[in-house]
Amino acid sequence: MSGEWIDGMAFGTEVNGHELIMDADGSVGGQDRGPRPKPLMEAALMGCTAMDVISILKKMRVEVDSFRIDIESELTEEHPKHYSHMHLIYRFKGKDLPMEKLEKAVNLSQDRYCGVSYIYRQAMKLTHEIVIED
Repeated sequence: MSGEWIDGMAFGTEVNGHELIMDADGSVGGQDRGPRPKPLMEAALMGCTAMDVISILKKMRVEVDSFRIDIESELTEEHPKHYSHMHLIYRFKGKDLPMEKLEKAVNLSQDRYCGVSYIYRQAMKLTHEIVIED
């Protein structure tokens, strides 16, 4: 992977054949043409574990009507500013969802399969909860 400065605070890269532009907001010289790097860390974690969980649930023959992950993050005040904690909230909707299977799928992702979770745990506190919504 490589990245190239476009102009201002914008940098472009290609990820899996898709162009990605990262930029800063206007207060620091950017033009808001793309996401900031740190929120992409949250997106990487969400995508990694979400794909694991859906795949595992399909193998368990658990059908969900909808699935969403919310991430609540804490950033340090001092420089270099970094995430000190990420809390994932796995939100499921569906009929008669078995909590024990949801927990197993989430735990397998967090503890065994999601490489993003693995590396993030080395650098910050990573917690989660499961919510079944009506």
